[in-house]
Amino acid sequence: MAQNILITGGGRGIGAAIAIAAARAGYDVAFSYKSDAARAESVIAEIKALGRKAFAMKSDVADEDQVVALFARVDRELGPLNALVNNAGITGQAARVQDINAAAVNEVMAANVTGCFITARDAVKRMSTRQGGQGGAIVNISSAAARHGSPGEYIHYAASKGAIDTFTVGLAKEVADDGIRVNAVRPGLIDTEIHASSGIPDRVARITPTIPLKRIGRADEVAAAVLWLLSDAASYVTGAILDVSGGR
Repeated sequence: MAQNILITGGGRGIGAAIAIAAARAGYDVAFSYKSDAARAESVIAEIKALGRKAFAMKSDVADEDQVVALFARVDRELGPLNALVNNAGITGQAARVQDINAAAVNEVMAANVTGCFITARDAVKRMSTRQGGQGGAIVNISSAAARHGSPGEYIHYAASKGAIDTFTVGLAKEVADDGIRVNAVRPGLIDTEIHASSGIPDRVARITPTIPLKRIGRADEVAAAVLWLLSDAASYVTGAILDVSGGR
């Protein structure tokens, strides 16, 4: 019997890699995307070629009404939810704290923190064994930036991911009796399109030599960690934060 997974921000990069890995693992897949419908359709086609059901929905996780509508469509088209991956997020533009404004901070926090809370809320309502659900697993995508702080670049982004680490630990304890496991993955420097829009074109070349494994990571390596945390192989793992960062 197929399991059902929802991935936020699944149209490209790490999210797309997770969506395809989930399909290979036997999940039917729903994912949200923010703007690029053509890229989302290409991910859907790849999932369907693996013999799994799939749909994508344009949805901004910072908008509560859009999140509610996304879950309603999952209910209609896939059925009971078994897994959620909170992947959608933004870095915001690079800036020192002395140069940032409230709007820039609020934009990052709304997408990365509030969006994660709201999607987790609606997943818990459906998964909770105390509310008639089948249990399930949630994986939040954090960042190694939560540990090193991203000074001079993305402290606002790093702070948002620090909040996700704390959220993961707290929610894991809160819903353990509901049959739900909650964990997080903290990617380091990963080869995705996010770097092209970072405003710091030399960032990858500058940081790569500081990584103990001396290379940038791949999206499929993050996806493998996520799928392990969702799987029965991690059945006694909850409240954990797994670094996929090459040792940095």
